[in-house]
Amino acid sequence: MVNELLKNYIEKNIFKEYLKNDKGHSLDHITYVINRSLKFAQNVDNINVDIVYTAAVYHDIGHHIDSKNHEKVSARIMYEDKNLKEFFDEKELTIIKEAIEDHRSSSSKEPRSIYGKILYTADKNNTSINNALTRTYQYRLKHFPNYSLKEIIKDSRKHLIDKFGNNGYAAEKIYFEDEEYNNYLKELRNLLKNEEDFTKKFIEINNIKI
Repeated sequence: MVNELLKNYIEKNIFKEYLKNDKGHSLDHITYVINRSLKFAQNVDNINVDIVYTAAVYHDIGHHIDSKNHEKVSARIMYEDKNLKEFFDEKELTIIKEAIEDHRSSSSKEPRSIYGKILYTADKNNTSINNALTRTYQYRLKHFPNYSLKEIIKDSRKHLIDKFGNNGYAAEKIYFEDEEYNNYLKELRNLLKNEEDFTKKFIEINNIKI
């Protein structure tokens, strides 16, 4: 069980910071990653669940500051949070920092610890097509405001193919077996095969009026 004092501090002081992020990296996403991380942690002997929980909590906290380098920004924000010294020693804080730095799917390096592997897998194992399409849409609305709807849909589909397609950079790089995720991959890949079907689903899920 996660330390209740730690949870209380996080829920009171940290969760609200996610109101600054886009919907794809909001508190809903963080809660999802927390739950997934704690689930995977159950399969690891002698795991520190407080470290697992804290890494998941902070992993996207700096996304609104610098999305392209958010893993570094988020790790720094966590590491500079002096209140965490009440719960962790320096070695543990370093483990959390490295796990956050290592969580991005585009990284070619293997996470440096089991905590990094848990976070990496929990963050990448999106099991909801609705969420995947929503995140890609919200990201492009924010970062490419001049894109037409056609450009947004085309770029979103390309991104998902590059990431989760048969040779995607994130699809096969997971460290914990997950049947739910495997089913998600099959469903998403099937949707990505047909541009017309993808477009219809994209418009429906994001409630776009045309």
